[in-house]
Amino acid sequence: MTEKDTTATAGSAYTAKDFASNQEPKWCPGCGDHAVLQQIKSTLPDLGIARENFAFISGIGCSSRLPYYMETYGVHGIHGRALPMATGLKVARPDLCVWVATGDGDALSIGGNHFIHTLRRNPDLNVVLLNNEIYGLTKGQYSPTTKIGMRTVTSPSGVIDHPFNTASLAIGSGGTFFARAFDRDGKYLRSIFNRAAKHKGMSLVEIYQACPIFNNSAFEAFASAENKAENTVYLEQGKPLVFGAASNKGIKLDGFKPVVVDLEKAGLSQSDLWVHDEADINKAAILARFADDLSGAESSLPRPMGILYAEDRVTYEDALTAQIGDAQAKGAGTLEELLRGENSYVIK
Repeated sequence: MTEKDTTATAGSAYTAKDFASNQEPKWCPGCGDHAVLQQIKSTLPDLGIARENFAFISGIGCSSRLPYYMETYGVHGIHGRALPMATGLKVARPDLCVWVATGDGDALSIGGNHFIHTLRRNPDLNVVLLNNEIYGLTKGQYSPTTKIGMRTVTSPSGVIDHPFNTASLAIGSGGTFFARAFDRDGKYLRSIFNRAAKHKGMSLVEIYQACPIFNNSAFEAFASAENKAENTVYLEQGKPLVFGAASNKGIKLDGFKPVVVDLEKAGLSQSDLWVHDEADINKAAILARFADDLSGAESSLPRPMGILYAEDRVTYEDALTAQIGDAQAKGAGTLEELLRGENSYVIK
């Protein structure tokens, strides 16, 4: 894994408090955004980057208030446009560590086109997507990730739209890093943020974060204390896919089909199971499909948490800088000559 070329600075002496602004968070009590904010503030001191070299960009939505609460540079932009703004900033100032705070509505609906194209371009951005499967700020409309059948103010008879699978969308769009975590998994979430920040390219971290007002039970089927062990699998590089309260269940591949097995009943050991390789895009695509639940009933497959996929690929700003340098070295001429190119015509 190639990590970002960051220069150790006085940033290494920071604490989480140094990244807290004087603004009081205006999220509802019990909202997972509070926990996410705290883990981001706790992650930044570990990166060894001076505070003035961080920038937080957002669009519109509950999650997009985050830049106000960070003692860094930042922009609270317009709905769905955080990613092109962040890309422009990274191109202009590649030395900055640029973060994007967004939500399932902001990123996948209003900003859906920007989302897929930013993934394929691969600028060096750290994107935190808080998914609560609802529009929270605008009072409970269904979003692109809302489950089929859910009744909301804009779907009084139940949602009929096929929901997005964020992991499949990201990997299929050419993303180079996708991870998933719960808002309530503090220490684990911080480790994911740390790894995402060190990834050179666009890192996308999807955080399951229930809205306590409009969609409080969104992830309880596998996120609650009583369901978590049996319905989630935590991915570790080079380790088999094991889960269950007694670590007695695992995942095997039957061709391309993932199958849940009871180790004791099947007479298997962990060495017989699928071993996670975050560089294997084919297996990552299969893992991403674990989250599909089109009927409203939870799948028998556990929900994968952690880093599903990570790939080294040239970043957009590095490729652009190299292209400009090459053109300058060849003496390409003026901007007007470059734009005109070799196939232009003069109409008389």
